[in-house]
Amino acid sequence: MSFHEIRFPANLSFGALGGPERRTEVVELANGFEERNTPWSASRRRYDAGMGLRALDDLEALVAFFEARMGMLHGFRWKDWGDYRSARASQPIAATDQFLGLGDGESKTFQLRKGYASGAQTYWRVITKPVAGTVLAAIGPEAMTLGDDYTVDPATGIVTFERAPEPGAEIHAGFEFDVPVRFDTDLIQISMASFKAGELPKVPVVELRQ
Repeated sequence: MSFHEIRFPANLSFGALGGPERRTEVVELANGFEERNTPWSASRRRYDAGMGLRALDDLEALVAFFEARMGMLHGFRWKDWGDYRSARASQPIAATDQFLGLGDGESKTFQLRKGYASGAQTYWRVITKPVAGTVLAAIGPEAMTLGDDYTVDPATGIVTFERAPEPGAEIHAGFEFDVPVRFDTDLIQISMASFKAGELPKVPVVELRQ
């Protein structure tokens, strides 16, 4: 799968419509009860890139980006303005935001992830596209230094420590991140008359499973 490590213009994704999608199979039984199941272990996000357009220059930028990605062929980064940080919207990013795992004295690599908690349940989302330079990491209560104590692969979201954390040590990280996506269409239809009148083209974008 071809992926371009380039972000869709953030000013165009601002105002875009979208969010997480789940797939649930519901079977209604003869007695009126129902059974529910899902073939998806993780959610998938969908967006409409056309909703962020406000001017003709924006439209030109969208078409240029679409052509450079060759429609659905190449993936790219997307900033989801509603969910792009490890911390709450009202809080600064900190090295202790998200729990990555426990040290075992041997493992040096840990995958970035973000937890979505409600009640007793927590859904852990794997983060594969952190924003370069934003990842803060900590081993136990001690914040580590990027470059000296650990490195981050911005293409995979894997944090590699210089030394393996001690057994039982809690590993945490804070970060900004993008969503790996592709266009979900090979066709963009534009009418300049309707665009000027306020009718925006539909440009679906879908998250890539990596």
